[in-house]
Amino acid sequence: MTTGRVAVFSKPNSPMEIREYKVPNPEPGAVIIKVSLCNICGSDLHAWNGGFDLSSAGGKLPTVLGHEMVGKVHSLGEGVNKDSSGKTLQVGDRVVFQYFYNCGKCANCLKGKTVSCYNRTMAMTENCDQSPHFVGGYGDYFYLKPNHVIFKIPENLEDEIVSGINCATAQLIYGLKRVNLSFGETIVIQGAGGLGIYATAVAKEMGAHQVIVIDGVKERLELVKEFGADEVINMEDYKDSRSRVKAVKELTNGLGADVVVELVGIPQAIDEGLKMLSLSGRYLVVGNITKGAKVEIEPSKLVFGNRSIIGVSTYEPQELKESLDFISRTKDKYPYQKLFGSKFKLEDINYAFELAAERRVTRASIIMTSDD
Repeated sequence: MTTGRVAVFSKPNSPMEIREYKVPNPEPGAVIIKVSLCNICGSDLHAWNGGFDLSSAGGKLPTVLGHEMVGKVHSLGEGVNKDSSGKTLQVGDRVVFQYFYNCGKCANCLKGKTVSCYNRTMAMTENCDQSPHFVGGYGDYFYLKPNHVIFKIPENLEDEIVSGINCATAQLIYGLKRVNLSFGETIVIQGAGGLGIYATAVAKEMGAHQVIVIDGVKERLELVKEFGADEVINMEDYKDSRSRVKAVKELTNGLGADVVVELVGIPQAIDEGLKMLSLSGRYLVVGNITKGAKVEIEPSKLVFGNRSIIGVSTYEPQELKESLDFISRTKDKYPYQKLFGSKFKLEDINYAFELAAERRVTRASIIMTSDD
């Protein structure tokens, strides 16, 4: 009998508990993943501190947090012998996969808008006391249900580099497509955490002429320069919204940015970001996932300025494959390895979350070290 550990999340603002469960056999169409590592993403932090109510996404407690993960095939259910691109899939293959599942049958899925599937389910929302137990990334195993999307990892990519693509990179590629970021345009990125750093590299590779990044942590701003940021605005130097908006206008010849991306999860950042937009500018909201949070805006600025707001959560399946190709193509151009210097054992997960919440690490990774 194979058993595995998970870090059980029972309620916000409380320590997670390490428990051990029997690893189930995969049903037809399913895959059991042996998790190598799982990053601490912003949404994990929001759930942990109570800002993101998992019940709003259909969640049941206790559960297992974590979704930005990578691993190896532990066992394959009946009928699974290829990945989503048609490559042969075997036990031991390193893989990356979507952490959510689309029904493929609802009105939106039939229109090709699986990102807005009406029947979507995802990691972190099921009760881990019930089989299959391994329902999130912070554990030795993850149960990948049927109707999944999965890709083999190219040999030239390390697990640490790949782990961020099934959330951060794929979501940002999809989001920047949604706002039609075009060659030669100017973009402002609010936040230089993991998402902001990936967004900077993606924007540059999509042809952005000028990438401006805003954050309050000097070390993050120094790092984001290595990922292609042309200008940075340190909130320690520009302490109020008006001064930051003015700085953006000065850097864009008084016009404002074509695209502004919110990646900080703070409602007040939205009004500030909208004021940074040029005429016909597009505002992409990704980080604000706290249910009930509100912000006041002036609608006339949208109407008379021909501006738009677009919210994005997750991505379409093709963006996951495009993310693999993107990282493989740019692995020697950008220092991705610097994003994953903070590694913690599963038993130290509560300490890792504390450091991540205090922004003392850019991107923390939980490493699974147990044997099969």
